[in-house]
Amino acid sequence: MKLLKASLLPAFLLVIWEIAMRANNVQSDSLAAPSQVAIAFWNALFDGTIFSRTAETLRAAMLGLALGGGSALILSIFLGLVPPAARLAQFSIEVLRPVPAVALIPVAILTLGFGYGMEIALVAFATFWPILIYGMAAIVNIDQQLLDLARVLRLGAYARVTKIVLPATLPRYFVAFRLSMAVSLIIAVTVEIAANPLGIGYELMQASQSLHPALTFALVIWVGFIGFLLNSVLLFAQQRLFGPAGATMVAAP
Repeated sequence: MKLLKASLLPAFLLVIWEIAMRANNVQSDSLAAPSQVAIAFWNALFDGTIFSRTAETLRAAMLGLALGGGSALILSIFLGLVPPAARLAQFSIEVLRPVPAVALIPVAILTLGFGYGMEIALVAFATFWPILIYGMAAIVNIDQQLLDLARVLRLGAYARVTKIVLPATLPRYFVAFRLSMAVSLIIAVTVEIAANPLGIGYELMQASQSLHPALTFALVIWVGFIGFLLNSVLLFAQQRLFGPAGATMVAAP
């Protein structure tokens, strides 16, 4: 019911857009009526273009997220549990974290060339930081009594991480992972538009350069739908896995 209500305004705007285009008999290289967008989307869907290009984008996004997120998880645990190391790394983190991943495209092309390797590396760089920052903050905020208990029980480093740290911080890590998932898709599509001849971003750029506005709008909407679908799946998983803790963190920034 909420989704239906939320879709009323976009549907109304699409109807107005369609009527305006038809009433004024608009013929444009930059605009297309919703009906034309729907036809272009169906044609791309029918010939398999959208599916093949989407698979390429998701492959790069997921591999980059796995690489960046996995590295960030390990480093955040280490820095969170070893404050002197965190203080030594603080300057490097604050200098590198604000660097946009797209600003590294020339460097990535120079070192890795075109293809999946370059795109995966840039996605990994972009998704590394949310998980690192969220993870370190979560570990710092663990109830001190839990850490004291680990020391009293003389738990080793591995047992302390698996029995105390991860159970206490997993909901926050999951939020960071959800944010990084969105970042991975954004960076993957952006890199494909700017430099890499792969994926849905490259197809989007090709449609734009060939003055095919209907397909361009269709692909933009498709990218938005993919992002919405991924986020919805993760929100559902977050609520089911963590119960009340997951529900209270749904709206986390």
